[in-house]
Amino acid sequence: MERFLNSNEDAALWMWLSRTRDAIIRTRERELRQYNISCIQSTAMMIIQALGDKATPAEISRWAFRESQSVSELLNRMEKEGLVKKIKDLDRRNMVRVVLTERGLEAYRQTQKYEMVHKVMSSLSATERKQLRNALKKVWDRALEELESGIRPPFPG
Repeated sequence: MERFLNSNEDAALWMWLSRTRDAIIRTRERELRQYNISCIQSTAMMIIQALGDKATPAEISRWAFRESQSVSELLNRMEKEGLVKKIKDLDRRNMVRVVLTERGLEAYRQTQKYEMVHKVMSSLSATERKQLRNALKKVWDRALEELESGIRPPFPG
């Protein structure tokens, strides 16, 4: 019986995590709409900016914790929209680097305000934020152990 109760509690927690994530993403999407940028595009631009000259589709996939095919499709769309440019690596023939274009850099700057995310997170005290971060980090680490992939995507702060 205890296992069943724990299972239901775990399912409820998973639902709360999932629904909360979806709600925050919707608020972020609404905020980004004024710039004609999606949440995943904003994330990709942030990663490209952080990686600098090390930004490759594979590395972006790893950081975004997304399948390489979906990141490749995303980068193709972003290139068509003039947000990024793919540059062949002269040292490694089949390697491609990804850089933000001027338009992409401007979009990146505009989308780094996170006003809606700040509004949502302002419902937590500093102590609650720290507790939430620690709990989520613990769950993140355990989920990666279960995946047994050996891949450890960087985790922000």
